[in-house]
Amino acid sequence: MNPLLQNPDASNWFGRKSTDIEYWHQATISVNDLKLDNTKGSPKVGILGYAGEEGVIRNQGRLGTSEAPKSIRNMMGSLAFHLPEKSRVFDYGDVITLGGDMESSHDLIAETVKKLLETHHFPVIFGGGHDLAYAHARGIYSFLKPKEEKLGIINLDAHFDLRTFVDGKGHSGSPFYQLAKEFEKDFNYLCLGIQKASNPKSLFKAAEELQVNWMSIEDFQLSNWEFIQEEIIRFIDSVNKLYVSIDLDGFSSAFSPGVSAPSPIGFNPEIAFKVFELIASSKKLISLDLVELNPKYDQDNCTAKLAARCAEFVLRKVFK
Repeated sequence: MNPLLQNPDASNWFGRKSTDIEYWHQATISVNDLKLDNTKGSPKVGILGYAGEEGVIRNQGRLGTSEAPKSIRNMMGSLAFHLPEKSRVFDYGDVITLGGDMESSHDLIAETVKKLLETHHFPVIFGGGHDLAYAHARGIYSFLKPKEEKLGIINLDAHFDLRTFVDGKGHSGSPFYQLAKEFEKDFNYLCLGIQKASNPKSLFKAAEELQVNWMSIEDFQLSNWEFIQEEIIRFIDSVNKLYVSIDLDGFSSAFSPGVSAPSPIGFNPEIAFKVFELIASSKKLISLDLVELNPKYDQDNCTAKLAARCAEFVLRKVFK
């Protein structure tokens, strides 16, 4: 067994009992040693956790994100299960980081994401620091390369996450900078919810140089939906496949207090869920992650519940 893999714990999934499969805890199958289900046909969800916070440490964030995957599972288990009848959900456990070696964790995540896509899963990854996005996207790029399909990345976030390396190393603030440098002309990135107070001028300059598409928090409001919809559709039409990253610190701290970098100024779930539905309706979405949950600072599991509801909603719309 890979020392960077923690096998899933079925006790993390719990909820109301029922004779039929009516809740996520009943539908989710725990699988050890990354033995991926390779059958075709019915829809499959492959859940993987990233129980790591080395990227957050390097980015001077609040510690506690390593407990995020467990917390999201705990809150998701009791949600009603509305995926198609023949859908199967597999929990493949958590990738951890040993001795600060985040890069090895990233390699395993990238490799696993590629294999999940090759075996017809829809990957959902629970994080963990946003450095996860670098590993996650690498796996998707690797999967799409032989198909010559163009990937679009949509990030709901208060931050660009285009910071440069710290001491020559990546971190939770650098994933999209790393992807831009590694994949260059294949890098297509839309960030929704950017807050000027959270991004210095140097990052706006970097976004311009890297031809990043972005929308400020002032524009990312429900009252502006027609414009938002047009911009998202324009981006979707320019690519073949989509990967969505949901940074929970993009939400207002009124809805999402348990994150590494909370802010009272952020978007609300209503606009985010309209975006999720629009993206899912394109039939181009192939992978999802939720990042920056910090259970240590959560209140009544509010943020973990929001993360679980985001994942459930996206999957329900994708498999509609």
